[in-house]
Amino acid sequence: MRDFNYYAPTEVVFGRQSEEQVASLVRKYGGTKVLVHYGGQRASRSGLLDKICTLLRQGGVDFVTLGGVVPNPRLSLVHQAITLCRQEGVDFILAVGGGSVIDSGKAIAMGVVTDEEVWNFYLGKSVPTSCLPVASVLTIPAAGSEMSEATVITNEDGGVKLGYSNDMLRPKFAIMNPERTFTLPPYQTAAGVTDMMMHTMERYFTNDDDMDLTTDLAEAVLRRMKTAVFDVLSRPDDYRSRAQVMWGGSVAHWGLTGCGVQEDWATHQLEHELSGMFDVTHGAGLAAIWPSWARYVMHQNLSRFVRFAVNVMDVPNDFTDPEATALKGIEAMERFYRAIGMPVNIRELIGRDITDEEIKEMVRKCSRDYTATCGGLLVLKAEDMEAIYKMARG
Repeated sequence: MRDFNYYAPTEVVFGRQSEEQVASLVRKYGGTKVLVHYGGQRASRSGLLDKICTLLRQGGVDFVTLGGVVPNPRLSLVHQAITLCRQEGVDFILAVGGGSVIDSGKAIAMGVVTDEEVWNFYLGKSVPTSCLPVASVLTIPAAGSEMSEATVITNEDGGVKLGYSNDMLRPKFAIMNPERTFTLPPYQTAAGVTDMMMHTMERYFTNDDDMDLTTDLAEAVLRRMKTAVFDVLSRPDDYRSRAQVMWGGSVAHWGLTGCGVQEDWATHQLEHELSGMFDVTHGAGLAAIWPSWARYVMHQNLSRFVRFAVNVMDVPNDFTDPEATALKGIEAMERFYRAIGMPVNIRELIGRDITDEEIKEMVRKCSRDYTATCGGLLVLKAEDMEAIYKMARG
């Protein structure tokens, strides 16, 4: 069991019509001139963007808007937004959308208040000393960015996708209305649940086996999301099921399911290179990588994979053959991914075979030119990354 600090300061406003409180919440946390940051046409077509702007206007909160965020949010838009915020005197970032929009908002929040190139924070060359307050109106449950300290940005120059974490990036508030997720396409819903489950799995697969309560909580989140995704896919406008998923995305990534254990995050880092190279949906990329990662590392803590198989994936425990039980758990996870429309290898993800040259380029980027490792359960060197990518070919 490891010592830990736990910090989750975000105010959650959850339920029907929760967006009605947006202006009072912005004022509560000191905002006077807001950047309303969003993605594409969905925010406009749904009427949510207009409603948020109307509520801010009625609440006496000045604002400017900037859309255009895409999945795997781009550094170039962050730069554009930083310039706009400085010109307009923006002092608060309000992200209306999913994880990509919130991640972009966090990058903007850091960049506005410094002369430093914001990308340097992601490269680890500098550490920000302050940022503008960030908040969100969540429309796509998946990334958990509405309560987390993390942000991930893609630099189009070289197709490099990097994450950065800092507690000052935790949003001031998160408005969550499950009704706003009723129209999410099935693929986006499934990819979102895959992402949120992986946020807990990155913490669950650890060498630390003595923080039982944290493990119990993690298993509860995984089981509930595994059930809820089928409920949502079969009944998209069922409020109760959508609420489970929306809350699950936050619980999975605000740190609770990792208290007292060493975390891993290798699957995420390996997937970032897939997203950077092929611009794929993040959750789908995680599904394509995880089974191969799991088979590669499972002997590092076989009992943890057995526990996952039995307690999460409902595999009968063959006490005479723990390896067989662990493998059946991985196979059950693959069946789950396919049942919700997710890929289980790279060929299924991108629609073709990946080349050796592409794998080597992903390894180079993931290892920071062969200078860095990733993972906690098993620390992966460049040769391990290459082996997992090759296993994941399909």
